[in-house]
Amino acid sequence: MSAPAAPPREPGQAPIPASGAWRDGDDPGRRQFADLGAFDLEAGGRLPAVRAAYETWGRLAPDGSNAVLVLHALTGDSHVTGDAGPGHVTAGWWQDLVGPGLPIDTDRYFVVAPNALGGCQGTTGPASTAPDGQPWGGRFPFVTTRDQVAVEVALARELGIDGWELVIGGSMGGLRALEWAIQGPEAGIEVRNVAAIATTAQVGGDQIAWSHPQLAAIRADAGFRDGDYYDAPDDAGPHRGLAIARQIAHATYRTSSELDTRFGRLPQGGENPFDGGRFAVQSYLDHHGDKLARRFDANAYLVLTESMNSHDLGRDRGGVELALSGITARTLVVAVDSDRLFPPEQSARLVRGIPGADPLRIITSDYGHDGFLVEGDQLAPLVAEFLAGP
Repeated sequence: MSAPAAPPREPGQAPIPASGAWRDGDDPGRRQFADLGAFDLEAGGRLPAVRAAYETWGRLAPDGSNAVLVLHALTGDSHVTGDAGPGHVTAGWWQDLVGPGLPIDTDRYFVVAPNALGGCQGTTGPASTAPDGQPWGGRFPFVTTRDQVAVEVALARELGIDGWELVIGGSMGGLRALEWAIQGPEAGIEVRNVAAIATTAQVGGDQIAWSHPQLAAIRADAGFRDGDYYDAPDDAGPHRGLAIARQIAHATYRTSSELDTRFGRLPQGGENPFDGGRFAVQSYLDHHGDKLARRFDANAYLVLTESMNSHDLGRDRGGVELALSGITARTLVVAVDSDRLFPPEQSARLVRGIPGADPLRIITSDYGHDGFLVEGDQLAPLVAEFLAGP
């Protein structure tokens, strides 16, 4: 099987590593680690030892009343706020929301941000070492949103937290926030407030359909080697397939109006699309694919995408509406008006079903799903108002 074609590389660009995962021996940066023991997984697998990587800001109050849990999206990580630097290849992804004097004020709250189970930034995932001393690779078991929250529940207990003032997340983080609203109280951890941003109660056919070619692109890359590529030299891993997966996903994160307005049919620089060159929008997608391939891991992309596909609050709970009706937390639901990945009607379903939900809040944006990251000037006041409370 031949590998997907590689996009053009800019002059002077470094080769792409087989994996952008954080590995043992790398600079931990601000990460802290907790060894949480063995976990039996919802789909039937078992992880004999799970380590959680996380970051914290602020100080836990003596009565534990000021803890806030922040949950990242698919290719995010625990580095919610702060500069890029040793151990962190990118700056924080919610800089407008978390920090001193900001809505989630780290002078007031004790903020915890874990890396999700199955990810690639320190929490146990496919790049982690299995009991035989080799990376898990393609042997890593199937994990669900509920498994990820189970690990986060164990982390909360490890940190001495028996209640969250707020659990907040966007996109994949929002899936986990909603699951926390049910699973947390079941585990004896109070969840007083939840903020579910650009997310859904149940990943549906359209979202699974968009993820399918992404998964296929990675698995079709000859460098994927059934998930066992960690010993491959630079430029010999599954970076082509991972970059294509990111390009497909990125098109769902943005909007047709933005891409038409921003790029239209313009060619890229001096390239001629009629003679092997690219349109500007193709170059834009190539750039985002290349960026992700340098900082992420192909196996983790598969595991996390499939965990999102598994998300269904109503599974074994009598259906979505019954599950939502059991959420006792006061809830903020925010949608992006142009989101074509998790459309606003899916957020409206949350508001209708959760007894303690505030009215639906809408972010107006040309950026689509990515509006929950880009439109901080709109999201921050909504979170601040919600935390001010009734």
